[in-house]
Order: sequence, then C-alpha cells, then structure tokens
Amino acid sequence: MNTTTDTARLPMLLTELRLPSVARLWPAITDQADRDGWPAARTLAALFEHEIAERAQRRTQRHLLEARLPVGKTLDTFDFAAVPMVSKARISALAHGDSWLESGTNILAFGPPGVGKTHIAAALGNALVDAGYRVLFTRTTDLVQQLQTARQELKLAAAIEKLDKFHLLILDDLSYLQKNQAETSVLFELISARYERRSIMITANQPFGAWDQIFPDPAMTVAAIDRLVHHAIILEMNTDSYRRRTAIDRAAA
Repeated sequence: MNTTTDTARLPMLLTELRLPSVARLWPAITDQADRDGWPAARTLAALFEHEIAERAQRRTQRHLLEARLPVGKTLDTFDFAAVPMVSKARISALAHGDSWLESGTNILAFGPPGVGKTHIAAALGNALVDAGYRVLFTRTTDLVQQLQTARQELKLAAAIEKLDKFHLLILDDLSYLQKNQAETSVLFELISARYERRSIMITANQPFGAWDQIFPDPAMTVAAIDRLVHHAIILEMNTDSYRRRTAIDRAAA
C-alpha cells in the first residue's frame, strides 16, 4: 500500500478511533516532524498530548454546562475585602478539591441576604469543575420539588443515586424551604444518603438555631444538622449586605 493511499485512509481510521484532535492536527505536526527530523515517538507523543489536552477541555465544558452555575460568579470577581471573615487563602485551598471532597466533607455558608453566599458557592463550583470535578448547583426548593416528584413516582432512591455522580452538590437558599413534612423528608433522605460519601454545600440565611423553622420534626432537625456538621467547614458571613451597600454607593454617585 503506497503513501498516498495511507494518507487517504488516515481520516477514516482516526474517526473510527475517535481521535478528532489528531485527525485535525496530524498534517501540520507531521510536516513539522519531517522538517525538523523528529523521531516517530516524538511525533506520536505530540499528537496524543494535543488529543488529551483538548479532550480534557471538552470534558470541562460539558461539566460546566451540567453544573448550571450562575454566570460570572468566580473567585476572581468575589470581593473578599467586603467579607473579611472569609479567608481568600482558605477558599483558594478548597478550590483545589482533593481531600475534603474525597472524605465527603460539607461546606455550610451562613449569613444575611446579600453578603455573597451564592457567589462564593458558585465560585467554588466553577473552580472545582476546572480542577476536574463534577458539580451541580441548584436552588434547594427546585431540587426538593424534583425529589418529591421522584418519590411520587416511586423513583426517589434512583434519583438520589443519580446525584452521586456529582462530587459536590450545592444547595442554594436552604432557608427558603417551606416547613413541610413531605419537602423536608426528601431533603433529609438526600443528606443521609450523601453522609460521609459525597459533599454538600449549603447556603442559608438562618443559623442552626433557627432550623426548626425548616424541619417540622425536632428529631429530624437534630439528625440533619448532626450529619451535615460531623465533617464540615463552616463559613460565617455575618456582615452588611453587599448588594445593599452597592445600591447605596450607586445612589450616592
């Protein structure tokens, strides 16, 4: 088989092997290899390095889409000076994932509305996706409604198991959950299922002392808090509303 025939067959072979980056780049890289006298091993390594890098980039893009993170909320855009009790160094360390995700450690962010709880949660989510982890960001009420529907269809266990693919589940605005037995029971089952296995990040306006307004059963309240805090990092963000201060500054201007 001559060189022309081999060249003609390459696109088909690379498509069959699912190597789109190699299929796109091989003419340019092999031309450079011929000019510079590269050995075959170096040429192959260069092609496969590009394939691996672009495959990782495509995977990150897929994971960003499935994470449903709010747009524009990153660590670079978070104003740490406005929330001095949150350590930038500590958050940057958490952004690498590693051991705390492997051990199923939770993160609980408390503070009044407007202090940046959602922003810091989404920013961590973005950083973790970049680091190769899978994240899901959702309003607590939305996820609870989905789990309630799954329970009615006798599919709750399967729905909770499906969430296991996410290393971090971000439940935003827990405090807006209604004090309803059906809602809070599916939330409790989710918390119990992920306990010491998969991490949850919760943002809430109310401290633990007010969680009896969320869970109607005192025993369930204690059990939920116990599971969440057993392995947990707590972010106290008790400061003035960033949104309110921004609005005042705009009005003054």
